[in-house]
Amino acid sequence: MTITHLVTHSGGFHADELLSSVILTRLFPKAELVRTRDKAWITPAEGRIVYDVGGDFDAAAQIFDHHQRPNPLREDGQPYSSFGLIWAQYGRDYLRAMAVPEKDVEAIHDSFDRGFVLPVDLVDNGAVNTSEAGPLFSGMTLPVLLESLKTVFDDREEGADDRAFLAALPVARAFVEAQIKRKAAKFRAEAMVMAAIEAAGEGRVLELPMGMPFRAGVEKAGADHRLFVIHPRGEDWALTTIRVGDDTFDNRADLPVAWAGLTDAALEIASGVPGAKFCHNGRFIAVAASREAILKMADIAVAEALAE
Repeated sequence: MTITHLVTHSGGFHADELLSSVILTRLFPKAELVRTRDKAWITPAEGRIVYDVGGDFDAAAQIFDHHQRPNPLREDGQPYSSFGLIWAQYGRDYLRAMAVPEKDVEAIHDSFDRGFVLPVDLVDNGAVNTSEAGPLFSGMTLPVLLESLKTVFDDREEGADDRAFLAALPVARAFVEAQIKRKAAKFRAEAMVMAAIEAAGEGRVLELPMGMPFRAGVEKAGADHRLFVIHPRGEDWALTTIRVGDDTFDNRADLPVAWAGLTDAALEIASGVPGAKFCHNGRFIAVAASREAILKMADIAVAEALAE
C-alpha cells in the first residue's frame, strides 16, 4: 500500500509526535504531512498513517494513538507514546533505510528503544518527570529542548504552530540520526576490535588501526588481560587506558604517576622515551610522535602496572 498522508494533530507539539514524524518522513518522503484535528482526517483510511491523535491504536489500520483508555502498554507494563508505537512498527525499516547492516538491525532497534524511545514515552505519559534529572539538568532533557521550539503563547499568527513544527523537524531528525549512526559505528568498532584482539595474541597492549570505541569489544572477547590500547591519532600515536565499566572513571591500570601532566621535553625525561609528547594529568591518555615511541611508553606502563 502506498502511503500518501502522514496525519498528526495540529496546535502545539510534543517530542513524541515530532520524533514519530522523523521516522515516518524518512520512510515515506513523498507523503504529505497533515496536522489537523478534523475527524475526517484523523480516522483511518487507505494510504494514511495517523499518529498521536484519533483515540485508537491499531497497527493494521495504521493508527497509533496512546491517549485513549485503556492505553497501549509495553510487555513490562510501561506506557507507550506515539513515538514508541511508531518505533515498534517502523523502527526496523527505518534502520534499514539508514543503511544499518541487517545483522545489527535487531540489536540497534532494541538499544535505541531502551535508551532513546522509552524515556520519551515515559515523559510524555507523565510516568517520569524531567525534574528527576535534577534542577541543573531538567531543562536540558531532549523532550524539553524539542518542545522549547514551539511557538510562544502570544504568537497567534496564522500557521505559526505548523511553521514551528516543520522548523523543529530537522532538529529532531539530527538527534535521531546521530544516535543511530553512533550505535551502528559502535557495532562496526566492536567487530574491528575483536578481530584485532584475535590477531594480537596474549600481549597486554592492543593495537588498533584508528581511534574507536573499544571497551565493548574488549569485554565481549573476554580479553581481561589487556591493560592499554594504542592507535594512530593524526600524525601522532596515542596510548589509552581501559575503563572497568561504563559508570566509572576507574581503569584496569593507570599510566605512570611520574608522567602526569607532563609534555614534550619534561615527559621525555620522565619516561626516558624520545618522542614522548603529552600525558594527561588524569593518567588515562598519553601521546607520542611515533609508533615506536608509543610502544616503548606502553611497555613501561605495563611493567609499572604489573609491579604494583
